[in-house]
Amino acid sequence: MRKLLTLFLLLSCFSLYVKAQNWGGGIDDEDFNWGFTFQYVASEFKIIKTPNWRAPFKDAEQGGIPVTDPLSSISSPLSAGFGIGFVLNRSINKNTDLRFTPSIVFNDRLVDYKYEIPSVINTAFSEKQQKVQSTMLDLPLLLKVKSNRQNNFRAYFFGGGKYSMDLASGKKAKDEDFAAIDKFLKNKKAFFSYEAGIGFDLYFEYFKMSPEIKISHSIGNVMKRENTPYATPIEKAILRNFTFSLFFE
Repeated sequence: MRKLLTLFLLLSCFSLYVKAQNWGGGIDDEDFNWGFTFQYVASEFKIIKTPNWRAPFKDAEQGGIPVTDPLSSISSPLSAGFGIGFVLNRSINKNTDLRFTPSIVFNDRLVDYKYEIPSVINTAFSEKQQKVQSTMLDLPLLLKVKSNRQNNFRAYFFGGGKYSMDLASGKKAKDEDFAAIDKFLKNKKAFFSYEAGIGFDLYFEYFKMSPEIKISHSIGNVMKRENTPYATPIEKAILRNFTFSLFFE
């Protein structure tokens, strides 16, 4: 992420030192234009635990016998992914655009479970990681507010909403016949998010390139509530995405 931020700043500084104003493909003269995007995505869950989340999970099919040790912690580390997509841009006025940016994002999310192993001498720990596999179709609708153009540079910020569908949800391995300890953690098939960010339009002779950083935050829980050792301790899992994008229009 630090390298991407450095690239973001270098591209911005480069545009400030170019004194000749590029045509940019005449994009500012068009009411409607389109392009494509490449994305680097870092995701994590904000996990809200149930009141008794530490309790060992008891399997009803085995007579209520605990199948896990007491939990010590639940956390979600950042996981990296990438996306590709299109942008459809409609100019509203000189400083405002309406943008639709559909994209496909390949990004598996991670949840780490740390268990306490009772011992007479001291407390030991064991760890288990669940990978929530996903191939998301993201459909954001955004309002872009941009500054006046200065030579080959223009800054902007944006915000809006996004509808996401998990295209891989119907193809995941079925775990109905698995033992409780071997079941998977799953996300919902579809959910809404809100997102906001900043970016720069950099004008070249025949096109415009826009490096952009945004934060996305799901509205409500994105995790399926199931009676498994991994879903039961979680009251809510809110998805947060940090995205660096390059747009070419």
